[in-house]
Amino acid sequence: MLCGCGEQSDKKSTQIVKKQIVIPAFDGENAFKYLNAQVNFGPRVPNTPQHLACRDFLFNELLKYADEVKLQNFTDNAYGKILSLSNIIVTFNKGAQKRILLCAHWDTHPWADQDPNPTKREQPIPGANDGASGVAVLLEIARILKSHPPEIGVDIVLFDGEDYAKPNDISGYLRGSKYFAKNKPADYNPMFGILLDMIGDAQLEIPKEGYSIRYAPDVLQLVWSIAAELNYIEFSNRESIEIFDDHIPLNEIGIKTINLIDFNYPDETNRYWHTLEDTPDKCSPNSLKVVGTVLLHLIYRNY
Repeated sequence: MLCGCGEQSDKKSTQIVKKQIVIPAFDGENAFKYLNAQVNFGPRVPNTPQHLACRDFLFNELLKYADEVKLQNFTDNAYGKILSLSNIIVTFNKGAQKRILLCAHWDTHPWADQDPNPTKREQPIPGANDGASGVAVLLEIARILKSHPPEIGVDIVLFDGEDYAKPNDISGYLRGSKYFAKNKPADYNPMFGILLDMIGDAQLEIPKEGYSIRYAPDVLQLVWSIAAELNYIEFSNRESIEIFDDHIPLNEIGIKTINLIDFNYPDETNRYWHTLEDTPDKCSPNSLKVVGTVLLHLIYRNY
């Protein structure tokens, strides 16, 4: 025996201490201010002064918080016009290898083609939910990432030209995400992506969107498991139809991306979508908070 009776071994006991994870609080009221700020510019239709003013606001606001903010400027042909478009690409914790992508579109639909009043269908929509809501959540997340730097890398992309399409012309949608996907750097490979679209509805119910189930079921399961832990019933287990949206070009180039979208706005009638009724009073700070809180848990738990 190397250690006789009464002798003590010099082996030291080790204790594993798990690092306590602190999740910053998401401020739904502040996010709602970001929603209103966008709507106050007016409809953000490409080739208008309102669109340009909002772009500059978003760029300068994000510049306060991020490691890097870039404008990805491009043009596209649409119905006899040449559109001047800008994706806004935002980077946090630039040196991190482990990264996730969060995205939303910031433009608004040029025509209220679903409005019940036919005389109003050529007017542009306000885009409080369909345009401003996802961006508002990402702006608030950007503010939080500045004061609470995450261990993982986070990239935010605000897509332009998502909604510049006439009814029954599906090819006109997703202009910004198509351009981003086509021009993605070869070495940019985030673990996964999450798209936010129409998540401000005061009667929020986010189902499991069809393309998300098909392309990224593991990401969907991860997000829904967090929502379930937080008792957020707004994340429904109901499966929805496949929705043609900005996550599709990303999935097609290998970035597994889910779409958080409540297309029933405000309910199954969908009577506010692409109408002049898509205004801030139909949205809720609490809805923004629910979505933002789930995303913060995802970021700071370091998945």
